[in-house]
Formats: sequence, structure tokens, C-alpha cells
Amino acid sequence: MNGVFLLSLMAAAGVVVAAVAVALPAARAADDGVPRWEQLASPRTSLRSRLNQPFQALAERSNRQHRLNGGLTLAEQLARADLKFRTSEFVMIQVGFLAAGALFSFWRFGFSAQVVVAGVIAYLLPMRYVKWRQRRRLKAFNTRLPDTLSLLANAMKAGLSLPQAIESVASNTSKPISDEFARVVRETRLGTPTPAALTNMVRRVGSEDLDLIVTAITIQSNVGGNLARILDSISHTIRQRVQIKSQIGAMTAQMRASGWIITLLPLIVAGILTVITPTYFRPMFDQPLGRLMLGVAGISIFIGNVLIRKITSFRV
Repeated sequence: MNGVFLLSLMAAAGVVVAAVAVALPAARAADDGVPRWEQLASPRTSLRSRLNQPFQALAERSNRQHRLNGGLTLAEQLARADLKFRTSEFVMIQVGFLAAGALFSFWRFGFSAQVVVAGVIAYLLPMRYVKWRQRRRLKAFNTRLPDTLSLLANAMKAGLSLPQAIESVASNTSKPISDEFARVVRETRLGTPTPAALTNMVRRVGSEDLDLIVTAITIQSNVGGNLARILDSISHTIRQRVQIKSQIGAMTAQMRASGWIITLLPLIVAGILTVITPTYFRPMFDQPLGRLMLGVAGISIFIGNVLIRKITSFRV
């Protein structure tokens, strides 16, 4: 148990030192980039800005790392989830969850390995909520996309240009379609070409169907053709795909629910037993046989969940 205690202490100290080392240089650099006379002339920064400053440094480091790896930045992740947070505020929320989880575990179990585990799990919870919001918003966007395409094609058949048709769609549709097309309208009014503004919308939304539409619009703007007819054809194809996905989702709903119940039920029961009666469940962590049983159970649950997801996942 002493080894676990020392390992937990070293891990906690490492997290704190790393956070301070990453945040403080960037925060000082932000002040050094402003002339001294401008700092004296500027109004006093608010408490919110002072609290956000070190977390903004952490967010910028994370954004640079994701950008170098070709992934989405934290700001883009929040935009896809339609969350009106600053990146620094979201990092602050993550750190707050980490501290709350670690403190609760320390209060219940003392300083042990559970403190590190609880802190890591709590730290990951806000991003899991963001991912859930992204999936829900993407599903709502794809469901309304065929009707939006029909509206766009009809507006062009009535004699409107593509920018005018996009503005009509932004004014006559519901969220999240209206929000994204309204942003396209604002970007075009600021001088961004329409294909580039639509490409930015694809990156914000992350919809494969929308990517197909924007690709067709980009090709038509280069080679010409009847865009309204093209959009009608794409709308028919997407509408059929949405119907097939809905049918597949209805037929596999029971199997997917069973998979989640089988996966989460052992974890929930183990967590409840650990919190309510730590002495009852402690041998599973202290004894070698108990740790071996937990490892085998975790691997079995993971394999079962992967197999069920493979069976119930269909690419249309």
C-alpha cells in the first residue's frame, strides 16, 4: 500500500507542477507583448480576465498541439457542440471537475490510488458532454438537411442567386441549420467567397452529407451547370440515406441498449460498492487475485462492447 501511496503522491505532484509550468510562462509572455505605457493607460482587467489568463495559456497550448496533428482545436470542438464558452473557461471547468473529483475521493477514501483515478475520470467528463452535444447537434442537422436542400433549390429555381438563396434558407429554417447558414451569410458580407464560407461551415459542422453538397457547389462554380437540379438530386439521395439510417436505428435499438446496460452495469455497481462500503470492496484493489479479476473483467467488458458496436454499426 505504501508503493501505491507514493505513486499517487508523485502523480498528483506531477500534474500540479506541469500545469504551473505550462501556464505561467505564457501568461507572462502575454503581458510582455504590451508596451508599459499601454498597460498603465488601459483600464484595470476584470476578475474574470485574470482568472482566465493561465487557463487561456493551457488552451492555446492544446490548440497548437491539435492543429499540428491535423485535429480539431478546442474552439472548434465547442463550436460543433454549440457551447458559448471561451476555451479558457472550458479548461477552467475541466480543472474544476478534476479538483472536485480528487477532493471527494480524498474525503471518502483518504490519500490512495482512487484519488488519481477519480480526478482523471472527473477531468474527462466535460469533454464527454461536449462529444454528446456534438452528436446530438449533428443528428439534428443531418435530419433537416434534405428539406433545407429542397428549399435552397426552389429558391434558385425562383431566380435567386446562390448567396441570396443561402440568405433565404438562413431566414426560413430552424436551428441548427439557420445558425450555420446565417454565419455563412455574415462571412460572405465581410468579403469571404461563398465556396470558402461553405467550406468553413463543413469544418464547423462535421457532416459528410454537407461536405458532399459543398463539393458539388464548388465544382459547379468552376465548370458551370444547373445547380438547382444538382441540389434536387443530392437532396433525394440524402433523404433516402436518412430513412435507411432511421430504419436501421429502430431495428438495432434493443441490441444497442442491451450493450450499454451490459457494459455500464458492472461499473456502476462497483462504483456504488466502493463509495458506500470501501472495506467490503477494498480486497479487489489490495489483493493480487482481486486486481487480476478486475483486469480480466475490464478486458472482457471492453471486448464485449466493441463486438456489440461492430454488430450494430452500419455505414450507409
